[in-house]
Amino acid sequence: MTAGRALRSAAAHEVPEALREVLRAHYAAETAELCLADYGATVLLPVSPAAYGVAPDPVPVRAGAPGRAYGAQEPHVERLDGGRVRAHLPVTVRGDRLGVLSVTLPAEAAGPGPLAELAEVARLLGHELVVAERDTDRYLQARRTDRLTLAAEMQWQLLPARSCARDAYALGAQLEPAYAIHGDNFDWSASADHLMVYVTNGMGEGIEASLLTGLGINALRNARRAGIPIADQAALADQAIHAHYRGEAHLSVLLVDIELSTGRAQVVDAGSPRMLLLRDRVLTAVDLEAQLPLGMFEETDYVAQEFTLEPGDRLLFVSDGVHAVPGPGGESYGERALARAVNSAALLPAAEVPAAVLRELSGHRGRPEPDDDALVVCLDWFGRPTAPPSGTP
Repeated sequence: MTAGRALRSAAAHEVPEALREVLRAHYAAETAELCLADYGATVLLPVSPAAYGVAPDPVPVRAGAPGRAYGAQEPHVERLDGGRVRAHLPVTVRGDRLGVLSVTLPAEAAGPGPLAELAEVARLLGHELVVAERDTDRYLQARRTDRLTLAAEMQWQLLPARSCARDAYALGAQLEPAYAIHGDNFDWSASADHLMVYVTNGMGEGIEASLLTGLGINALRNARRAGIPIADQAALADQAIHAHYRGEAHLSVLLVDIELSTGRAQVVDAGSPRMLLLRDRVLTAVDLEAQLPLGMFEETDYVAQEFTLEPGDRLLFVSDGVHAVPGPGGESYGERALARAVNSAALLPAAEVPAAVLRELSGHRGRPEPDDDALVVCLDWFGRPTAPPSGTP
């Protein structure tokens, strides 16, 4: 594909311009604008230098034509004057929603065939942006409505994608305050047989909290990549944190290892993040044995507990900045209010659930900015499709 070759050969900071030239030459595109979702997942921000005209204003992710394409993850076409259309195409990589590509075209160039081709171009663009971010800050800068604190900069560099989707599962996560987070973090990793999800809450504030979380996350990754079970991952990370802080700082963490073929999960609960299960429209707290946070003592043994997911289950992981946040009258958010928020988001995909829950939390808090980090991770479990019997057409 011509677009693919152009994207791969472009300099990292010139990927949108290279694509724009291809779209002009092969689809008679008048304009082609790339907008990326900001760190708070609230608006789509344009990636446009002044040389290409006045950039469009930011667009809310839940409003407007680009927002509809972003939310539905389907192309959305606007009819314009003069026999033109504007196609808004989601830019997504393996379920991670990066933004939207908006292309203005003659109406005859936007039939079902060309529109399908443009949707594929947008997918290719997403993959190239992920690679290009290794060599340029342009796209990271474009995602900001405000300056990140140094602690937040460090935390975002630790994170995986904000969402991910496969046949067996879909994941979504969001942090608040997006531009000033301290110690909360999430991580995940998938292989052919397993999905591992980690939710962490480092004690303290600012740089100290971020440094603690960074040490913990990298210790867990180091142990995970050595191929050892999650209970031993927790033990090794515990040793690494205690060796550095000598018990003066600790990291709360929830580790989950899901076997993709069966849905059987092993869980280590070492601290304050909580896990909730939505099954058959009923939300319950998963009963786990509380174990010591990482780093409190020199050598702590951790034990994994087991439970089994069923197709249709939704897991919610929340930090104490969600379930324990007080309202104006001092009352905690609690599981009842959290259940209402989760149920109101029941029809949303996993990628959108964390932001929806955090919006409800903001209403309870009575002010837009939290005093503590707030983290929500949503995991929808579909299960692996059963292979048809041999000989079945």
